[in-house]
Amino acid sequence: MISSMTGFAARRGQGEGHSWLWELRSVNGKGLDLRLRVPDWIEGLEPAIRAELGRVLQRGSVSLSLKVAAEGGTDGLRVNVGALQSMLRALAEVSAAAHGSGIELRPASPADVLGLRGVLEQATGVEDTGPLRAALLAELPELLAAFTEMRRSEGEALARLIGAQLDRIEALTAEARTEAEARREAAPFALRENLARLLAAGEGLDETRIAQELALLAVKQDVTEELDRLAAHVAAARTLLGETAPVGRRMDFLVQEFMREANTLCSKAQSLALTRVGLDLKTVIDQMREQIQNVE
Repeated sequence: MISSMTGFAARRGQGEGHSWLWELRSVNGKGLDLRLRVPDWIEGLEPAIRAELGRVLQRGSVSLSLKVAAEGGTDGLRVNVGALQSMLRALAEVSAAAHGSGIELRPASPADVLGLRGVLEQATGVEDTGPLRAALLAELPELLAAFTEMRRSEGEALARLIGAQLDRIEALTAEARTEAEARREAAPFALRENLARLLAAGEGLDETRIAQELALLAVKQDVTEELDRLAAHVAAARTLLGETAPVGRRMDFLVQEFMREANTLCSKAQSLALTRVGLDLKTVIDQMREQIQNVE
């Protein structure tokens, strides 16, 4: 069963003299985009989390935040002097370069400087963060399990919706076959009428050549191949819906093929009834494309 790229999970925990709150959320994305906000004073935590997320997830714009506080409120914030000095030097270089170009920048306030990454950090009396890191990472699988379960549940809802849209496409394809057959039965009469009209409009026209050209035009308007391919695409999409591996990219490609056949059907329609069916097909396919954007 397919999974959605939309999901959320949160978890609270405590241990090693600290309490913490995990929050993991994701929305759709072309690839896997991981954005982590975790305490940088816990050595080795971020790369370990990043590796585990990359192992479990395939696609989506994923954001994870982890807030850790010492029990009893003994932790606080402190200025990282080294980072502060580096930032001040960088700000001075930027200001000087701007001034040399005739641009005057607004002076940075203390709040602006403190907001720069790494200047303000968590103060902790923990010298060995290894046990705390181990306790946090031990909870990560349960957080990911809840997260992937929500994405799976969302995927089930997506599968039902996409399945209904495939049913509609199948019904419209059958309707298009009926309309195409009716057009085919009427084609000989239309061919004779067009031939008579052309012969009446001019003298010296080659009746045989005109008949051949009209017959060739009728062949070019045949939509049997387009309808057969639409039916094949419906079967392929249903197969993908039943797979457990990520299929979002393949479904995205397949919906482009759906739209290509619907466009060709409309261009060949040459009848109001078949054109209407083709436009209805394009509408449903476009709605399905929007849903497929959320499939992992």
